[in-house]
Amino acid sequence: MSRVHNFSAGPAALPLEVLETIRNDIPDWLGSGMSVMEVSHRGKDFVELAARAEKNLRELMAVPDDYSVLFTQGGATMQMAMAPLNLSAPGDNADYVITGSWGKKAAGEARKFCNVNVAADASDKNFTYIPDESSWTRSDNAAYLHITPNETIAGVEFNFVPAGDVPIVADMSSNILSRPIDVSDYGVIYAGAQKNIGPAGITLVIVRNDLLDRVRPDNAHLMTWKSYAESDSMTNTPPTFAWYVADLVFQWLKDQGGVEAIAEVNARKAGKLYEAIDTSDFYSNPVAVDCRSRMNVPFILADDSLDAKFLEESAAAGLANLKGHRSVGGMRASIYNAVSEDAVDTLLAFMAEFERVNG
Repeated sequence: MSRVHNFSAGPAALPLEVLETIRNDIPDWLGSGMSVMEVSHRGKDFVELAARAEKNLRELMAVPDDYSVLFTQGGATMQMAMAPLNLSAPGDNADYVITGSWGKKAAGEARKFCNVNVAADASDKNFTYIPDESSWTRSDNAAYLHITPNETIAGVEFNFVPAGDVPIVADMSSNILSRPIDVSDYGVIYAGAQKNIGPAGITLVIVRNDLLDRVRPDNAHLMTWKSYAESDSMTNTPPTFAWYVADLVFQWLKDQGGVEAIAEVNARKAGKLYEAIDTSDFYSNPVAVDCRSRMNVPFILADDSLDAKFLEESAAAGLANLKGHRSVGGMRASIYNAVSEDAVDTLLAFMAEFERVNG
């Protein structure tokens, strides 16, 4: 079977070059006679892999020396609990900006551990915009500010970094490594792997070192960032296969020219797709133009009775996973780093022909 163009929101497409390396490595990694899934995480080869992955990630994102890079488990959802458990004491205030389903979920999780102040909430317009920062109602004494820079479901992306002195905690699961950022603008960045890093099972956390000692003394050991920082992310047996793939993806990204180069490709991909939608009476995008995501592009057909036909025919044409999230409907093309420009061009050609026949 030939490979399809995969527009899944996650688990998402991986670079073909990475998949080919995995295929070759599976039975015999580095001449060990074993798969990477069979070797000890404390053996020399895997320890070197882990160190290389961190080094390459630091280079790709220009991570300052006073930040720790952690590879954890539990996905971004576990980090939604780890943020208040590591940065606040019981009764402390934490500010949350809710611009989509994942921000809403993060705030709900944090309410179990601290007082959540919703500084801004875009649900009044079905999460199709980001409220102007001047309208936010922030606490005077917040332990941190939590934002979701890119909302996977609604297709909304921040185009600014919030002001203020409190640490910003950012769930970058769906836009990490897609464009350059200044890591020092944030206190904590976390990201599930299954969009731009690798397979599900490993979670990246980048945390400023001075925040590590805020952890609650009664916090469970595996729920403390400090335990991962002090053990080189080997507090317990890590997800070795997912870490191995992340290492390959970081190397692939460096081979593409780094985050700066991939950002140019991502801008072209998103620009083409939004232009096609905006110049059509057949397709539309509900998100405010100034905060459209470059990674997740939802679009709606003027006649929703054609949705099923669009999905059936696009799948037959080798365009997979274009169905929109059930809370939004319509279609969604997730165009992460590993989704090629050719894949987007193929989608555009299909959309144009579908509109010609059915419009």
